[in-house]
Amino acid sequence: MTGKGLDARFGRLWAATTLSALGSGMATVAAPLYAAARSDDPLVVAAAAGAAWLPWLLFALPGGVLADRLERRRLMVVIDWLRVVALLALGVAMLAGRAGIPLLYAVLFVVNTGEIVFRSASQAMLPTIVPAARLERANGWLGGGTTVAQRMLAGPLGGFLFVLAESLPFLANAGTYALSAVLVALIGGSFRGGGGDAVPTGTRSVRAEIGAGFRFLVGQRLLRVMAVLIGLLNLTLTAAMAVLVLVATERLGLDSVGYGLLFTSLSAGGLLGAVVGDRLIARVGATWTVRVGLLVEAGLHLALAASTSAWLVGSALFAFGVHGALWGIVFHSLRQRLTPSELRGRVGATTLFVAAGGNCAGALLGGVVAGRFGLTAPYWAGFVVALVVAVGTWRVFDRAAVAAAYAGTSSRPAAAPAPVTG
Repeated sequence: MTGKGLDARFGRLWAATTLSALGSGMATVAAPLYAAARSDDPLVVAAAAGAAWLPWLLFALPGGVLADRLERRRLMVVIDWLRVVALLALGVAMLAGRAGIPLLYAVLFVVNTGEIVFRSASQAMLPTIVPAARLERANGWLGGGTTVAQRMLAGPLGGFLFVLAESLPFLANAGTYALSAVLVALIGGSFRGGGGDAVPTGTRSVRAEIGAGFRFLVGQRLLRVMAVLIGLLNLTLTAAMAVLVLVATERLGLDSVGYGLLFTSLSAGGLLGAVVGDRLIARVGATWTVRVGLLVEAGLHLALAASTSAWLVGSALFAFGVHGALWGIVFHSLRQRLTPSELRGRVGATTLFVAAGGNCAGALLGGVVAGRFGLTAPYWAGFVVALVVAVGTWRVFDRAAVAAAYAGTSSRPAAAPAPVTG
C-alpha cells in the first residue's frame, strides 16, 4: 500500500496521520458553522479560526521540546487520547444542549495544541521508521494522505454530518483520533529523542532546549534559508488567499461553486505533487525543484493580480499545489536528514512556528492591504516579494550545496549538541 521500501510501521503512521487529518478537517468545517448558528457577529465567528491558530504561536516551540524529551510514540498516543476526551466532552454537551461558543473555542484550543506536539513528534519519528533513501517517498505519501483527507473529503463530509446533527463532526473527529491512537501504539520500536540529555546539566530548561534547536537551525544554511522563505511566502500567500473570495466573485465572475472549484484545483495539484514528488525530485534534482517553485509562486500572484480568466487562475492554483507539495517533500526530507535525532522535534517545531507566524500575519495583512490599496494590491505585493526572493536565493540552492546536504556532509555548527548514543 505504501510503496517500495516503506513497511508496515510506516503504513500505520500514514493511516494514523491521514485519519487525524480527516477528523480535524471535519471539525474545522463544523466549528464556524456552529458559531454562525449562534451568533451573527463576524468577530465571534472569526474567533473560531483564532482559537485554532493561536496555539501554533504559543506552543509550537515548547511542543518541540516535549517531542525531544519524551518517547515520541507514547507522547503521540497520549495526545490523541486527550483530544478524544476533549471532543467527546464537546459532542456530549452539544447533544445535551449545554454547549456554548466558549466551550467550542476551548476545545479547538486544546485540540490544536495537541496537533502541534503530535506533528512535531511524528516528523521526528519518521527517519527512524523509513530508510534515508525513501524519505522523499514517505513525505510524499504523508502529504498526499493529508491532502485527500483534509482538503477533499473533510469539507463535504463535515458539512453533511453537521446537517444531520451539530455534534456529529466533532464526535467523528473523536473517533478518528481514537483510531489514530491505536495505530500509533502498534508501531514497533523505540523513539526516544534524548533531548533532555543533549543540554548540559544545570542548564536544562525549556528555554535552553528551544535555544539549542534554534541555534542548530540557524547554523544550517539551507534549512535556515528555507525556513525564512516559508515564513515570508506564507505571509504573502495567506494575505492573497484571505481576499480570494472577493477576487473570485468580483473579477472572475464566479459563484460559490466556482469559488470552491478554485480550491479543488489547488488540492488536485497538491495531490499530484505528493504522488509523483519523489520521482520528479529524483529526476530534476532538489535544486531546480526549489528554484522553479519560487517562479511558480511568483506566477500565481501575477495571475491573480492581472488576469480575469477563471481558467488561468485555476491552472495557476493547480501548478501552485504541485509546487507546494514538492517544496514540502524537499524541506522535510532535508531537515530530517540533516538534524540529529535528539534535536528533530525542536528544529521541526521551530519551522512550524515560523510558518504559523507567517500565516497569522498574512491573514491580518491581506484585508488591510486590499482595503487600503485595492483588491489586487496583495497579489502585486506577493509577486514582487516572490521575484525578489527567487533572485536573492537562487545561488543558495546550488547543486553542490544541495548534494552535500543529501549526502549528510553539511557542516554542523559548533553550538549544536552531539548526538546521544546508546
